[in-house]
Amino acid sequence: MASENSFDIVSQYDEQELVNALDQTRREAGTRFDLKDTHTEITHDPAKKTITILTASEFTLKSVRDVLESKMVRRNLALKILKYGKIEQASGNKVRQVIELQAGISQELAKEITKLIRDNFPKVRSQVQGDEVRVFGKKLDDLQAVMAMLKQKDYPVPLQFTNYR
Repeated sequence: MASENSFDIVSQYDEQELVNALDQTRREAGTRFDLKDTHTEITHDPAKKTITILTASEFTLKSVRDVLESKMVRRNLALKILKYGKIEQASGNKVRQVIELQAGISQELAKEITKLIRDNFPKVRSQVQGDEVRVFGKKLDDLQAVMAMLKQKDYPVPLQFTNYR
């Protein structure tokens, strides 16, 4: 058995689940007693990978964010994909917050992951490929040990393991 096994380390989210969570949040913001008359607007721009919340006050903004986070958790979306911008004043005595959606592994994080793998697993190779990391090894047990080690670490983005072969 001279063939090598591999898997990819990626950071991504399900766009359709995010859209569903945003729809549920909009619906709840329109019907919930404390949020009904705040005229809350939640817009999603998939091209820019942003969510914008426009609402009456910082208090209602916090409530809407809590609702959004609970809907995302129910749909198995990691909260680490949300990168909150600062709260700014908008026209009409409202507040706005732009939330960036994080997908992909940054070059610095990819280098950190490959260095960690190189230092702890000498029989395993890793290679950065764009915004993902591919890990190679002869033994499946070594690859599973790498996955277990990476799951223990707390990175600023959620990691998924794909193309395991």
